[in-house]
Amino acid sequence: MGSETLTSKLDRIGMTASTFCAIHCAVVPFIISVLPLWGLGFLAEEWMEISMIGLSLAIGSWSLGLSWMKHRRAAALLIFVCGFFFIAVGHLFGHGSTEHLLLPMGGLAIALAHYINWKLTLGLLKTSEMKKTVEFIK
Repeated sequence: MGSETLTSKLDRIGMTASTFCAIHCAVVPFIISVLPLWGLGFLAEEWMEISMIGLSLAIGSWSLGLSWMKHRRAAALLIFVCGFFFIAVGHLFGHGSTEHLLLPMGGLAIALAHYINWKLTLGLLKTSEMKKTVEFIK
């Protein structure tokens, strides 16, 4: 039961972090000139992007890996990998509008992967709770 609770928390953190990543990637290009005025110039730095990507990769790998061993459904993992593929292509080959399109798409795909994983994990919890209730009644 403890690992289900852990993966559920990790998925919620992952959904939040990935959504912030997508918002960051979509908004920063438009407000980059005023960020230093607000004391937020660090948000446009490369190290910030790499940190966000690394955090999302670590949380997602941990959460989705633990959950996959239980539900054995690959949908969330595939969407997670696609999200990082979009981010990698956007960073390595994207220039201008291509980059600004691929990076938010990648962040949203990662958030979607966490959401699907969270739902699959909740489904397992409900199924196992129902089984325990039926066994208790017998």
